[in-house]
Amino acid sequence: MLPRGRPRALGAAALLLLLLVIGFFLFRGDLDCERSEREASGGGGDPRSLPRSLTPRVLPDERPRPRGTAAFDGDPPADPGGHNGSDCIPPRPRPPKCELLQVAIVCAGHNSSRDVITLVKSMLFYRKNPLHLHLVTDAVARNILETLFHTWMVPAVQISFYNADEPQPQVSWIPNKHYSGLYGLMKLVLPSALPPDLARVIVLDTDVTFASNIAELWALFAHFSGVILLRLDRLRQAGWEQMWKLTATRELLTLPATSLADQDIFNAIIKEHPWLVQLLPCVWNVQLSDHTLAERCYSEASDLKVIHWNSPKKLRVKNKHVESFRNLYLTFLEYDGNLLRRELFGCPRPPPPGAEQLQWALAQLDEEDACFEFRRQQLTVHRVHITFLPHRPPPPQPHDVTLVAQLSMDRMQMLEALCRHWPGPMSLALYLTDAEAQQFLRFVETSVVLSARQDVAYHVVYREGPLYPINQLRNVALAQALTPYVFLSDIDFLPAYSLYDYLRASIQQLELGSGRKAALVVPAFETLHYRFSFPSSKAELLALLDAGSLHTFRYHEWPRGHAPTDYARWREAQAPYHVQWAADYEPYVVVPRDCPRYDPRFAGFGWNKVAHVVELDAQPRQRLSACPTPQEYELLVLPEAFVIHLPHAPSLDISRFRSSPTYRDCLQALKDEFHQDLSRRYGAAALKYLTALQQPRGPT
Repeated sequence: MLPRGRPRALGAAALLLLLLVIGFFLFRGDLDCERSEREASGGGGDPRSLPRSLTPRVLPDERPRPRGTAAFDGDPPADPGGHNGSDCIPPRPRPPKCELLQVAIVCAGHNSSRDVITLVKSMLFYRKNPLHLHLVTDAVARNILETLFHTWMVPAVQISFYNADEPQPQVSWIPNKHYSGLYGLMKLVLPSALPPDLARVIVLDTDVTFASNIAELWALFAHFSGVILLRLDRLRQAGWEQMWKLTATRELLTLPATSLADQDIFNAIIKEHPWLVQLLPCVWNVQLSDHTLAERCYSEASDLKVIHWNSPKKLRVKNKHVESFRNLYLTFLEYDGNLLRRELFGCPRPPPPGAEQLQWALAQLDEEDACFEFRRQQLTVHRVHITFLPHRPPPPQPHDVTLVAQLSMDRMQMLEALCRHWPGPMSLALYLTDAEAQQFLRFVETSVVLSARQDVAYHVVYREGPLYPINQLRNVALAQALTPYVFLSDIDFLPAYSLYDYLRASIQQLELGSGRKAALVVPAFETLHYRFSFPSSKAELLALLDAGSLHTFRYHEWPRGHAPTDYARWREAQAPYHVQWAADYEPYVVVPRDCPRYDPRFAGFGWNKVAHVVELDAQPRQRLSACPTPQEYELLVLPEAFVIHLPHAPSLDISRFRSSPTYRDCLQALKDEFHQDLSRRYGAAALKYLTALQQPRGPT
């Protein structure tokens, strides 16, 4: 199984729904709500008997029991009157349609980042108001979520990030045994961590699922409440920082360490000032741990507002209605996030960055154009979730190499074999639907081989459009590689067992880091047999080649693609040798990480690698300090390197290429445009490519 990764951000504390009259309200669904009987009797002068208030079930001499234990977790009294949580407070009007709702979430690490996305999906599904998400994150979560929201481009959603490391000194002195670590104490410092002009905010755990419009919750601010609904302005005026620090210091005199992170401190404040507490309906925090009596909060599904998976067992928790709750959670977990890019009509908000330019470009397309789907695919902005699983970057090494590749669900079976052949770091882009991403997660968790590898970075690019965006996927994987060099491969190739070590040694021996500009060519072969004994050396490979069990790659379909590698010379070679670029050459190469990106106009089948090799060769020539003339770009074939292509069913795109003249015509149109762009960028230096590439050559 996969390790848990970084701690969940707010797993330590429940969504407390407690109202402190000084100005902050914490959502405590584990304390049930009931109508105050004191309303009928007048209630005297007891401040806990305010009209229509909700009182906590805490005896005067009883310390509030910790959330998460059997004694405290959702233990409401029996309700003979049949009232559920939604009866506790009469319906309140929602906020104005276009009011901006402020939401804060603390998030750290890879796993918590995935949880945030499911939470946000549930909010977006029901929301009718603009949202401003305030994300207090560590560096890992920020890198993930910044990329995701930038590419998601959801209208009327603003994102602000705050460095969770900055306020840590304010809470690092508190002993804490909770698995969330310091991040479980972050709610204590939100008034100082968030902008001073932010007056109120809803604070959410990452492991909650909305079943209603968050605007209903925001409306409770009109009654001084908040989930956590924080009245940040009043907290600051009341000297909240001094208050919680004094309480924490006093509590830690008798408590060796907090076990529930910040909730232990909140509980202490509540005990000290019980009359300040007013409860909100527990339907806003239906907690699902083993011993809760959450079903007393609701009588029908329409009562539910927020479901809180606050048990460490998460979806495996025992609960009377857990199957229904699990189905709701899974609905959003696997829901197509592209469908949530919905406009809020009548609420003018600034568009997401780049959205206006994208809309203008899309408006210029002609839907009657036979190549419309190619044009549109080129403009599609795919949602990207980088480092979908926990990832440990490799330690910096000057000659290290990352294998870069892309795949879809139908090539998933290649991953285990690839991990056995390549022991070094990998950066892989996966083209998946939201549902397929969860299947992939389960696939890795149940694989002994894959779950043991922390140096493989998986980046999910969510499916959208009819064509496979192969070069966009390659660019995502290439951009996330962290080593100085990258091996640009494809998922259906297995490298020689020794290739990783051999490439690093070759880079060092050829002194590529000293300014020498070269692409190291790894010769490609293929087998047509599904059952195949992989050669352990060049000698074994040559024997298989001579026996007809192996062939040079695509020798029978498109030999021009690899002919310049000069396989006859490679058979005898003992040292790297130079080859010249030629039209349609598409070798697999090792290059510096900052090499040119792939041209995204080439989607589907055809010319995607050829165009990239042209770009590599066309780069401005470097002048070495010891050379009076510019140093030519080198294509160097490595004599002991090889990869072998394994057979598989044809992709949908290659089938379309073979069967559709229109598809082939559109590919030719893209080539022509590429020629024109090449000429504009490189001027006279592009003449050799234009002359060679404009000759009709064949399929790719």
